Amino acid sequence: MFRDLPCIKAEGESFSTDLHPVIEEIPLAVSVNGRHVLTAMTSPVMFREFIIGFLYTERIIRSIEEIESIRFEGNSVSVLTTEPFKILTSQKTVLSGCGGSMSFLDIEKLPEIDSNLSLSTENIRTTVKEALESELHVKTGGIHVVGLYDTKGRIAVVEDIGRHNALDRVIGYALEQKIDLSGTYVICSGRISSEMVRKCLVANIPVIVSRGATTTLAISIARARGLTIIGFVRGKKMNIYSGGKRVSDIPSRDISYLEKDQG
Repeated sequence: MFRDLPCIKAEGESFSTDLHPVIEEIPLAVSVNGRHVLTAMTSPVMFREFIIGFLYTERIIRSIEEIESIRFEGNSVSVLTTEPFKILTSQKTVLSGCGGSMSFLDIEKLPEIDSNLSLSTENIRTTVKEALESELHVKTGGIHVVGLYDTKGRIAVVEDIGRHNALDRVIGYALEQKIDLSGTYVICSGRISSEMVRKCLVANIPVIVSRGATTTLAISIARARGLTIIGFVRGKKMNIYSGGKRVSDIPSRDISYLEKDQG
């Protein structure tokens, strides 16, 4: 996940030579049914889970059973599906810092969340602290963390240079393990973007939580399709932007306020 590379460290007017741990970033070329669909700039871990999660959240497959084979050769992967003549809309490159849907984002065509999940603010605070304690982040300062949890606790925690890649990985892991994602929630270290929200909607993950910020588009999509967004979870503080009914200890009057405020 990282290599110690030489650098010159400056502190005030003093300079010294040293080694510093730097996160690895590699290109991963993905072909589906003989056609190149993706080049991901990603961390060199959990490739199979990433491929499964990406294909699922991009709706290239509807279930893991539609994958016939996944074959790796160096930095390339070839996937065969049960629908070999399915037309793919485009090719794309997923950069390490961002994702982006393969097709135009039409909110009305996105699925609505179907879940009875309920969490307390104390449960959210506890699991965010647990999920985001990353030795690799402390060491390198260059990694995102995404955790998948349910009411029983941790399911999977993944580190990657890109938070969208990490989200695809935990979704791919859950699909392989036959986990019902309607009873889970996602914790991430970075900003909650519209693409993160879209992936959660496709996977039917009802809650996404971050210690960072979110965007107006992410909130608009979440409110329209029933997803809960919680940001700035730091210490005893947090901001609940949508889906307040899933946070069990919020007073009903505040939930009503959140539901009415659609601006």
